[in-house]
Amino acid sequence: MEGKLILLSVVGLIGLFLVATVLVRPFQFLLRLLACFVVGGVLLCLANFLLAQVGLHVALNPMTILTAGILQIPGVILLALLGYFFI
Repeated sequence: MEGKLILLSVVGLIGLFLVATVLVRPFQFLLRLLACFVVGGVLLCLANFLLAQVGLHVALNPMTILTAGILQIPGVILLALLGYFFI
């Protein structure tokens, strides 16, 4: 009887480990996406503050914030250039 209990405990722990790894990966992805949103928002606010002196403005919406967050400084430069050429 004790052998069955030990075997079931080991199988249960392995199952718990597998379920936890399946649930943790999407959570890590969401945390990275949230970090990109925060960084992108800060970068775009800073860029808007600096670009206001030359009369440019980059819109703050989820796509521009995510672009700036993922691509960082080159993304902000890209958005500023796109705003300059299309306005």
